[in-house]
Amino acid sequence: MASSKLLLAMAFMVIVALTVSAGNMNQEFDITWGDGRAQILNNGELLTLSLDKFSGSGFQSKNEYLFGKIDMQLKLVRGNSAGSVTAYYLSSQGSTHDEIDFEFLGNLSGDPYTVHTNVFSQGKGNREQQFHLWFDPTADFHTYSILWNPQRIIFFVDGTPIREFKNSESIGVPFPKSQPMRIYSSLWNADDWATRGGLVKTDWTQAPFTASYRKYNADACVWSSSSASSSCSSNSNNSNAWLSQELDSTSQGRLKWVKQNYMIYNYCTDTKRFPQGLPPECNIS
Repeated sequence: MASSKLLLAMAFMVIVALTVSAGNMNQEFDITWGDGRAQILNNGELLTLSLDKFSGSGFQSKNEYLFGKIDMQLKLVRGNSAGSVTAYYLSSQGSTHDEIDFEFLGNLSGDPYTVHTNVFSQGKGNREQQFHLWFDPTADFHTYSILWNPQRIIFFVDGTPIREFKNSESIGVPFPKSQPMRIYSSLWNADDWATRGGLVKTDWTQAPFTASYRKYNADACVWSSSSASSSCSSNSNNSNAWLSQELDSTSQGRLKWVKQNYMIYNYCTDTKRFPQGLPPECNIS
């Protein structure tokens, strides 16, 4: 009986350890700047970034990934957040880097946040789509996810897709698929452009501004720079469904709903910006 209890206790400890390691901020992230303005709290369950008149703050993942499904719960800066930007994104390094962006542009109290998304491939971006949200992202935590597989990139908010960027290499559009990327996040002052094109400036009497993060999960292919391979390529029996995931009819309907009701900017309809013709991926239905 005693040995059975011991085995049960050990099994429980293993389960707990696995659960904690999946989302423990101390184990997953390094604070990279901010001189104490970024903090990991509650035994690694919570990470906060702060911004004041002198500096913002930021962190990055310890691991690099080559494809994955990344989830993070965020609670954005409350009140008058005009001029501030909370960035949460995947990126490689260098002049021909790849990048997949969520940026949350602050606003005056009572006005909606703008969710700014972009995709860079081989150093080229200019693929912005912007949205408002159907809830107050400062009142509670919400889950923001990036699905990145060889066929598509999908941005999700609380499981609802808000944007899909498909692999269009067949028509000459580069797609992020060969550069491993880290997760980065930062809270910083961008009042020269972030709120109403820079017309509304940061009210520093409201500082410090704070954004909070929790329940991080990466169901992803971890990149090993020493072996130049990922954890998925070394596992021939890999069963990660997200590697071939696409939107089913229900999700496509939700995506259409978001576009019709909450999209406020789409580079694919900005003919003034692209007088010589819209980017080729914009012509794909």
